[in-house]
Amino acid sequence: MKQMTVAELAAWLAEPQGEKPQLLDVREAHEWAICRVEGSQHIPMGTIPSRLDALDPVRPLVCICHHGGRSMQVAIFLERNGFGEVYNLAGGVDAWALQVDPSMARY
Repeated sequence: MKQMTVAELAAWLAEPQGEKPQLLDVREAHEWAICRVEGSQHIPMGTIPSRLDALDPVRPLVCICHHGGRSMQVAIFLERNGFGEVYNLAGGVDAWALQVDPSMARY
């Protein structure tokens, strides 16, 4: 599992060519309702083991949470379950709001 900064993810998403990563937001529903990185898929951390079929194990995947702790645990779990290119978004949606999208709500 690799760490990725919000600046690195923003640059990757802005590239006009190439494969975009899957964005997996593992926060709870009430957090998801406040803010999210556009294009992310919401699967709460506790439901990941039963929802692995909703993710593509071959495509690059970036795990996202509020600050990066829960998403790191999920990223490690996914790697152990056969997912190839898994990243943890360091700083989570809070860092995204601070450094990439200042219009995003914070909590």
